[in-house]
Amino acid sequence: MSYFPDISLTTDEYITRRRAAQDLAWPTVQLLPGAHKLISHLAAHKVPIAVATGSQRRNYELKTGHLQNTFGLFGGAVVCGDDAAVQHGKPAPDVFLYAAKQAGFPEVGLGEDTISDAEKATRAQGLVFEDATSGVIAGKRAGMNVVWIPDPNLAALTTADELGADETLRSLEDFIPESWGLPPYPKN
Repeated sequence: MSYFPDISLTTDEYITRRRAAQDLAWPTVQLLPGAHKLISHLAAHKVPIAVATGSQRRNYELKTGHLQNTFGLFGGAVVCGDDAAVQHGKPAPDVFLYAAKQAGFPEVGLGEDTISDAEKATRAQGLVFEDATSGVIAGKRAGMNVVWIPDPNLAALTTADELGADETLRSLEDFIPESWGLPPYPKN
């Protein structure tokens, strides 16, 4: 590893150690603030929802296995980056299009080049919540609306306008469902 000449570690050893460390850390990952409230609200109102992640399924399961009170609400509508149907990772739109199909929208179509008017209309109903720049680009390439919730350090490097995000939030706690035509949160 050229950046660390004093470390006698091969690339394969580094990958093995990194994976072992991630395998220990991922089962302790917590939800982002506001995530459970939003997901449970959408599920309670029968709004079709799906997970579209670039993560490998194995890693997704490690990250979410202890959070089934939230991720179970997706009813198995989960598309991972290594699923056979996903030919190209983000920023390609594949993962979002397959997730839309799993959420119950078979008329969403696939690809970017030849899209019917009906497919465009269906895609325009989609709302993507994304933290990564490649995911924002993928959501827009899928023809969907994108709410970007970036890490503050990432937000300092680029703007929503540059990415094409439709809305940028500092937290999911700031999301207002009715501004997107969704049922409002109950009044407390």
